[in-house]
Amino acid sequence: MRHEDLLRVQAGAVTERTAPFAELRDARGDELLAKANVVGVGIGHKLKDGEDTGTDCLSVLVRYKRPESDLDSADLVPKTMDSRPTDVLAVGEVFAHGLDRQPVTPSGNVDPHALSGRVRPLRPGFSVGHPGVTAGTIGAGCYDLEPMPGRPRAYYLLSNNHVIANSNDATPGDPIVQPGPVDGGHAPQDVVGQLSRFIPIRFDGECNHVDAAVAQVPFHMIDRSIHWLGVPRSAAVPAEVGMLVRKTGRTTDFTTGRVTTIGATINVNFGNGRVAKFCEQIVTTDMSAGGDSGSLVLDLDNNPVGLLFAGSPTATILNPIATVQLALDVRLWP
Repeated sequence: MRHEDLLRVQAGAVTERTAPFAELRDARGDELLAKANVVGVGIGHKLKDGEDTGTDCLSVLVRYKRPESDLDSADLVPKTMDSRPTDVLAVGEVFAHGLDRQPVTPSGNVDPHALSGRVRPLRPGFSVGHPGVTAGTIGAGCYDLEPMPGRPRAYYLLSNNHVIANSNDATPGDPIVQPGPVDGGHAPQDVVGQLSRFIPIRFDGECNHVDAAVAQVPFHMIDRSIHWLGVPRSAAVPAEVGMLVRKTGRTTDFTTGRVTTIGATINVNFGNGRVAKFCEQIVTTDMSAGGDSGSLVLDLDNNPVGLLFAGSPTATILNPIATVQLALDVRLWP
């Protein structure tokens, strides 16, 4: 199977078992999202007393759980929909995981071992950013998706649109600095490459599938080994409910999580009154904070699963990494 075809299979992975819930999400998702307190809907496992029962369900994501008596009848989530079980999962208010602005630490005082510090060659897991943002995380080193064998035309660092393309406000060719501006990175001394391409984020209620961008960097400037995790072992694997995952990011360093929901449609707050709907997303337990955006999330065997871009105090949101590679026309492996 060609690499591109493999990515398409991984990006659209729906099993025979979960397909009915995907169909239910598509048919009734907008109805659920219109209810007060609901921020998303996807495919998960029903919980009982906080324990995973292993029973597939339509997972309805809410800001917080409220007693049924406090809700209007129109806003109640039914126990079943079209004879399929539902469950309610509290995930909080979901924000793009940009870093709130804070005073810049003078570059001479940055701890050289901190992931917010300067690193050469560039290494996934460390701080990065467009000059117009605060900071996010380098997710991976990658190159153009093209037939093999061949000679790559260019090499890139992968992160989010809102990290290195300033949430659509950047222009290809803009400088990218490492570390990110809030960590003391400035042009021209800390410029490591230039924005190459990004997938625009839509704020018009239509589906987004990725918050992703790449910046072209010199080949000798990027190390593909993720700090503390190593080199990805494959192109991508599809997320599964219950899967254990891990990442290294600029703010919270090394963390682990568990996938709670797949195929999620979820509303993400980008600040300044802008909310974007993302479809076919992965939800995990809390494993990130502001500034971790752009981190590559892998399974325990170092297979890429997702690109971290948003979260809340109780959940983290990922783009499926196969979808990211297809959208940007890049590959992480081999």
